[in-house]
Amino acid sequence: MARKKQEPAKRKDNPDVVGLHAEVLEQPITETLQTNYMPYAMSVIVSRAIPEIDGFKPSHRKLLYTMYKMGLLTGGRTKSANIVGRTMSLNPHGDAAIYDTMVRLSKGYEALLTPFVDSKGNFGKTYSRDTAYAASRYTEAKLSPICHELFRDIDRDTVDFVDNYDGTQREPTLLPTSFPNVLVSANTGIAVGMASNICGFNLTEVCQTTIEYINNPDHNIMSTLLAPDFPTGGEIIYDADELSSIYETGRGSFKIRARWRYLAKDNLIEIYEIPYTTTAEAIIDKVSELISSGKIREISNMRDETDLNGLKLAIDIKRGTDPEKLMAKLFKQTPLLDSFACNFNILIAGMPRVLGIREILDEWIAWRTDCVRRRVFCEKEKQKEKLHLLYGLEKILLDIDKAIEIIRNTEAEADVVPNLMIGFGIDEAQAEFVAEIKLRNINREYILKRTDEVEELEKQIADLEDILSKRRRVNKIITDELSDVIKKYGAERRTKIVYNDEIPEFDESEQIDDYPVTLFLSREGYFKKITPLSLRMGGEQKYKENDSLRVSFDATNRSELLIFTDRYQVYKTRASDFDDTKASALGSYLPAVLGMDDGENAVFMVDPKNYTGQIAFFFENGKALKTDLAGYATKQNRKKLTGAYSDKSPLKAIIPLDGDIDVAVYSTDGRAVIFNTKLLAAKASRASQGVAVMALKKKSTVENAAPAAATTIKNYSRYKVRSIPAAGALLRPEDRDEIQLEIGDLADEQV
Repeated sequence: MARKKQEPAKRKDNPDVVGLHAEVLEQPITETLQTNYMPYAMSVIVSRAIPEIDGFKPSHRKLLYTMYKMGLLTGGRTKSANIVGRTMSLNPHGDAAIYDTMVRLSKGYEALLTPFVDSKGNFGKTYSRDTAYAASRYTEAKLSPICHELFRDIDRDTVDFVDNYDGTQREPTLLPTSFPNVLVSANTGIAVGMASNICGFNLTEVCQTTIEYINNPDHNIMSTLLAPDFPTGGEIIYDADELSSIYETGRGSFKIRARWRYLAKDNLIEIYEIPYTTTAEAIIDKVSELISSGKIREISNMRDETDLNGLKLAIDIKRGTDPEKLMAKLFKQTPLLDSFACNFNILIAGMPRVLGIREILDEWIAWRTDCVRRRVFCEKEKQKEKLHLLYGLEKILLDIDKAIEIIRNTEAEADVVPNLMIGFGIDEAQAEFVAEIKLRNINREYILKRTDEVEELEKQIADLEDILSKRRRVNKIITDELSDVIKKYGAERRTKIVYNDEIPEFDESEQIDDYPVTLFLSREGYFKKITPLSLRMGGEQKYKENDSLRVSFDATNRSELLIFTDRYQVYKTRASDFDDTKASALGSYLPAVLGMDDGENAVFMVDPKNYTGQIAFFFENGKALKTDLAGYATKQNRKKLTGAYSDKSPLKAIIPLDGDIDVAVYSTDGRAVIFNTKLLAAKASRASQGVAVMALKKKSTVENAAPAAATTIKNYSRYKVRSIPAAGALLRPEDRDEIQLEIGDLADEQV
């Protein structure tokens, strides 16, 4: 909606009171979005959240350039508050945002492999959620030595400059980095409708890869750019296909895990490097949660022993615990092993683009080539200007006395330059240069020395022009500078590379105590796991009022369970996730334990064993579905699967099948039909509606289904059919079960 203009209006109840009356005009939402929202969205994308080819966001660039202009590249440190205040002349977003930017770029915070701010004082730690940095008035900073590679050519017309937000200063649009900082410095940004998440790579590997790629466009990038590298160290689990995809598309994820050592003397595990994506507090919180829930019993205590020497998390383990197996369990259940999702979204000429490594290098090389050409051209113009002045000086050399006489005989100072121009046939710039020579330098020796430079300058200019005309020579300059960066600032990898075949395989189920149990599921969703001893010693099974047994079967503590619900979903869990109980206990309420949706209830429980069997679903409309249990197996550790079965008709029964059996289906009008499940063709889709098995009469529906061997039917042949669908036969009195069958009323032998 858009308002027109406000006009004063008198209130009816009191004419002396003047109020405001606003006329409201309608405006299409598309027009509102285009005129109001789109400029904001583009501003966030282009001017705030997405890094550019130099590897910096505008906030980074403004801070570093301010520090450069303050002389902090070669001078001593100054208070951070001073830097923040000066930066506000370029960055109007407030001192807190500027100081946050400085903290992230600092050596003390340890968020970058190549920090650009040499900090002193408490700048916090990237691996600690709770370690806050000190206020800017207490800390000091200057630019790190590597910033020489950011600013060495900035005053030689290598990049464009623009006015700042109030037009009082000029600032660079990019920094002329002599190495591909966009790949070296990790960068994360969330814009409007898009984001960027660039992992860092080792400086030496990036520079060496760029050199090889410039010299050979067909260079195999993965042979020199081995894998991402992070300041927090850790170990990357190397997957060649995964990394190849990231290098090619700019999207994908890889796994990174903590590094640890076992100290046998103290019987503890010491974690000294963690994934870049997490914090020490997040790890401790998760481990504490697992200990409290009883999912990890091998740990007696965990504490943070981080000190001035760096990160250290100590885990006291119980006697007899295998540290390798314990860490394998922790890697699966805690942030000690995490994933880094890559999204190489970079602004190229003001447009966001997701690029692979090869494309990023292409763009950086093209941009750096332009920087070098501009630098060479600027140098050539300076040399040509100097040469031009020396040409004028050469003409003066022919007759110094004449020049002195012209100057001496000129009455007005303003006429000196014009008279020299006329007397020697030189232009204004040359005449001005001659006129500015000191009296002590008006001698043949000085002038001969200057004019001797002419030949050298002519050679230099010719060489610079040759550079501009030959791409090969420009490439040589870029590669030489990259080699120089490696020599000065190169460092070893911090993140170790671990290959999949180096990681020992641990079966999680083998770490769980295995013993026989009997499992019970009640109609209201209460679950019990009872050992044989407790079952023999215990009394009658206890249930809530109006609750009763739905299904029960023997299993083991390692058994995986499928819990089907009335919302067409199935939850996956393990018997070991539940404590042993007694018959007199109510048990665990599954909707709460498994985090089911509001109003969702458990209707059946299945032990899929090795997912080789089948399962049959029977619906109210007379249809049945037979599908493979393999359809419920997942490679990922997913706890819930939607679309567990068809939602076209209410579910009346579920029967697990180890092989084909005879099944009895009952209808509400007192009929029954028995058929063999081999008549049901197995369907690949879990959500299939199945096939009709019972021809129902008007207003009748399927009431239940059960294995025929588990029913009270005596006249077996009366109800058995050889094809489906079938109407079935009316149940005789002797074939009726006195207990009304409902979904899941199965004895042990039925399962």
